[in-house]
Amino acid sequence: MSRISCIIVEDEPLAMMVLEDYVSQVPFLELAGKFPDAIYAMEYLRDHEVDLIFLDIHLPKLKGMDFLKTVKPAPAVIITTAYHQYAVEGYELSVTDYLIKPIEFERFLLAVNKVKSKMPAKDHLFVNVQMKKIRLSFSDILYIESQKEYVKIVTIKESFNTKMSTNEIEEILPEHLFKRVHRSFIVAINKIRSFNAEMIEINGEQIPVGRAYKDVLDHF
Repeated sequence: MSRISCIIVEDEPLAMMVLEDYVSQVPFLELAGKFPDAIYAMEYLRDHEVDLIFLDIHLPKLKGMDFLKTVKPAPAVIITTAYHQYAVEGYELSVTDYLIKPIEFERFLLAVNKVKSKMPAKDHLFVNVQMKKIRLSFSDILYIESQKEYVKIVTIKESFNTKMSTNEIEEILPEHLFKRVHRSFIVAINKIRSFNAEMIEINGEQIPVGRAYKDVLDHF
């Protein structure tokens, strides 16, 4: 299931704990990282793509608004602060919502649902391959195979090895387009040429169906 990946940038331990708890209660949110200051967050964002940032304003070293100006292209941003006076500046920077501490869960849920409603349906993912990010369209992927510490993503034209687990990539892929059919294999449903209870054929390749995944075949 494709979920909204998010990070929390917050220097107050209690506020961080509250936000982390709130994120864990929302099924469509996935916490990718939490950072006590904006510098650590900047370093993370150089190598990782996220959909949403929960951002405090009064941070050590680099203030939240100044940090936000450096994030290009910016993901969705929800400001979390004890101060009202930055709301106008926040909306000028196109933040999705502005939450005043202490934050009630109902108000938090309203904000993240706003993000979800504005989030376009993804048609791709980025994977790290040999020190660079490669964009792969969902429509080009044939299947994914686990190879110990790597997964091999096989596309129409070529294949790529990336350091991810099968579970991690399964979380990213939209479930209506891809199904896991074996502990080591995920297949693109619309690329299946034929199948039976034991094997799936995609682009001339024979992919095994695991015993624990035979019920998945009913959804093809």
